[in-house]
Amino acid sequence: MRYEAIDPQFFVRNRERLLENLKPNSLVVIHANDIFPTNADGTMTFRQNNDLFYLTGVDQEETVLILSPDAALEEDRAILFVRETSEQIAIWEGDKLTKEQATESSGMKNIQWTDAFEPAFRRLALQAENIYLHTNEYVAASQIVETRNRRFIRRCQELYPLHNYERVSVPLQELRMVKDPEEIKFLQKAIDITEAGFRRVLKFLKPGVGEWELEAEYLHEFVPSSATDYDSDGCQDSGEDLDDDNDDICDSGGSSSYGDSSSCEPSSTGTDECTANSSPRQKDVYEAVLRVMLGANDILRPGLTPSEYQKQVLEIMEKELIDLGLIDAEEAKKQDKSKKLVKKYFMHGTSHHLGLDVHDVFPANAPYAVGQVLTIEPGIYIPEENLGIRIENDVMIGEADNIDMFANFPTTVEEIEAAMAE
Repeated sequence: MRYEAIDPQFFVRNRERLLENLKPNSLVVIHANDIFPTNADGTMTFRQNNDLFYLTGVDQEETVLILSPDAALEEDRAILFVRETSEQIAIWEGDKLTKEQATESSGMKNIQWTDAFEPAFRRLALQAENIYLHTNEYVAASQIVETRNRRFIRRCQELYPLHNYERVSVPLQELRMVKDPEEIKFLQKAIDITEAGFRRVLKFLKPGVGEWELEAEYLHEFVPSSATDYDSDGCQDSGEDLDDDNDDICDSGGSSSYGDSSSCEPSSTGTDECTANSSPRQKDVYEAVLRVMLGANDILRPGLTPSEYQKQVLEIMEKELIDLGLIDAEEAKKQDKSKKLVKKYFMHGTSHHLGLDVHDVFPANAPYAVGQVLTIEPGIYIPEENLGIRIENDVMIGEADNIDMFANFPTTVEEIEAAMAE
């Protein structure tokens, strides 16, 4: 099992919430992702469509979900189609879900084999007025590969050109932003596993250690915890690290490669330094980033939009860069507002939503709200000094204050040095 079982009532609640946002007499169809080929007869590891997973809990190829809440027959109102297995498939590919197991995972009663999808879809499409179809509407999404859902959109519109078509990703983005308690539980568990890996790496970290060796130490914690394929509440790892090659050596007093200090996403994030013997300059930069992180946490409150939030964080960062001697105060006063000097040293966003996807979905510039989980990850990168620091925290927005999901991590320079000395 790649991850801990999730209470199927979580998926039941998600479907109920989605149905509340549909037009009358509607039909929803969402397909699983494809399995992508490599060379010869090889394939990549399967990566499920997280919107489908959010609604069903099924992590298997060739899965299709139909929701038709106003269908004439009650059994047609929610149908899950899964791939039928065989003895040969079980031998060569591994076990696939039985109908009973699909019910256990999803909380759905009507489970059919995938080859029954076409007649069921036609029967229900002819009853519906509105058809909700799925596309990836994340603002920075790549559209290079045509997905199973995109192919289905084209075929569906050719077969039923007179229906009204809607975007199911729109209500799903709204729903996925605010976390259910079950999702929060898994997010916190992923962070706790990360903490165990982080503290293990602190004990191992010293000059001469290779980044690939640090990765092995993290994996030593993650594998027994079933966290190698999935981080944050069951999401597969798509972490970003400024040094993707992972082949440098840690130097005394600093971090390897352009100074990035383990800046990947929640599966292995944090505040690591390669030794506790950091130089005064490194400590100054680290503490400046820490002040920006804490200031951003104070700003990140319900009702604020992401664009206004980033603007205010840049103002905090500008002051820190001036104090570090990286930006001239007089030049900052005269700068072109569309070409901020701060972006030379802090070129990425401060926060993103976190959930089933590492960069979780959200409607463009939607205001922050209670129950949302976000990263706070400012950084200062100084190529001319071969130095860079990013500190990432994960928080849940609360009514009065944000809840620090990384509360047990060492954060200050003194705390980190003490943890490494242990």
